Amino acid sequence: MSRSGARAGGVRQAAILTDVTRCIGCERCVAACVKEYELPEFRPWRWLAGDGLSAERWTSVVQRGGEHFVRKQCRHCLEPACVSVCPVGALVKTPAGAVTYNAEICMGCRYCMMSCPYSIPRYKWSAPKPVVQKCILCPDRLARGLEPACTAACPTGATIFGEREELLAEARRRLAARPETYVQRIFGEKEVGGTAVLYISDVDLDFLALRPELGERPLPAITWGALQAVPPIFVGTGALMGGVYWLLQRRKKVAAAEAGTDGGGDPEAGAPGRGSGGHDKK
Repeated sequence: MSRSGARAGGVRQAAILTDVTRCIGCERCVAACVKEYELPEFRPWRWLAGDGLSAERWTSVVQRGGEHFVRKQCRHCLEPACVSVCPVGALVKTPAGAVTYNAEICMGCRYCMMSCPYSIPRYKWSAPKPVVQKCILCPDRLARGLEPACTAACPTGATIFGEREELLAEARRRLAARPETYVQRIFGEKEVGGTAVLYISDVDLDFLALRPELGERPLPAITWGALQAVPPIFVGTGALMGGVYWLLQRRKKVAAAEAGTDGGGDPEAGAPGRGSGGHDKK
């Protein structure tokens, strides 16, 4: 696909279009991602969701209806809820459109996991310092003028990379050319403000959480209201804990003073080297 074109402000919006009718389930996209990021061996932990995504696998291929294969990855929302709720800015929407992640400043609150409408971010529970893991759309490759590793590896063109508006136009052409085959909908075009990862398919994809009931309103408009309460909560909790600590220390001091009084007045009165008149014993 051509990579010309622009969105508001003259900045391109990188995107991926996945055509379910062309996917053969070879998982070369998965292997390419693993190689690109040197991801560790996949471990089928019992708490995994069963969709193939984990801290060790940032993209997966899900079999649907026996003959359909659907690739699953971060949708890179145009207005991502995960970015809006991160209190330390570990998640960032780049000018090219990728939602990237900085593990160095992540504090492990997992707000991003709770806010994502597609249940994408996964927690690396096995790490000494648990972090969140997900597809980041290969920003280093994009900076070098390359496409993401996953789309470059696809042998059938089932998942292709390009500028979002051009991919939307391509999706519309395919839907119009074969109306009897495709569900007449571009999944991800408008949901929660739109996503950079788009799908067209001959089967319904609501199981990917691309549900109409999510609406078209960007989620940050909703999540920001809740996030505004976070700083006051942090400050209030800190003040409360500080107050409790002060009271506990005060009680200890009072108890120590009372114990000294019960033993004969000023605790220092009976200290070695002091007499009853305050003069040192000779």
